[in-house]
Amino acid sequence: MHQPYLSSGQPAEPERPAAPAPVRTGVKLMYAGAAVSAVSLLTSLAYLVGTKDAIRQAHLSLPGMGSCSAGHCHAAEVYTFIVLLMVFSLIPIGVWLWMAWANSQGRNWARTLSTALFGLATLELTYATTGNGFSFGVTAVSPIFPALAWLVGAATVWLLWRPASTAFFKPQGFVRVPPRRPTLPGPPPRSL
Repeated sequence: MHQPYLSSGQPAEPERPAAPAPVRTGVKLMYAGAAVSAVSLLTSLAYLVGTKDAIRQAHLSLPGMGSCSAGHCHAAEVYTFIVLLMVFSLIPIGVWLWMAWANSQGRNWARTLSTALFGLATLELTYATTGNGFSFGVTAVSPIFPALAWLVGAATVWLLWRPASTAFFKPQGFVRVPPRRPTLPGPPPRSL
């Protein structure tokens, strides 16, 4: 068989087979997760912009940004607060897209990281439903969007760990060699 070589003289990496159906479906679900996060961001933005006067009257203060005085906050502090929340809400969208790309390329680390991120999404859902835990971004309509993201993540993780998917994520070009049997010191045993 002909082994292709790169211009540097090193053998080229064997081509990875096409992604199986569970991986392709999981990647599509990751894009759906990015869409859920984007809709959550837009809903939260509409909610926060609509309630900026209520925020101002609630004596909002940010550490290092000044404080509310005389019963109202400065408009710059309120807008800074909204901008920071929106920036932090963009992070999950980027992570969904990054994981979709990396998993479609067969990167095993991405499958593992996606599973860990699902664990974090479980904590976020716990926060959205009970108030104990943490949130990755602004969620104006709690717990609808965290629940949707969790469901998408659960289905995605299940698909990424299916047997057909596992074969796709194995490193290419490596052959598993069974371990050698240990040899005892001394002369080899005689055959009968």
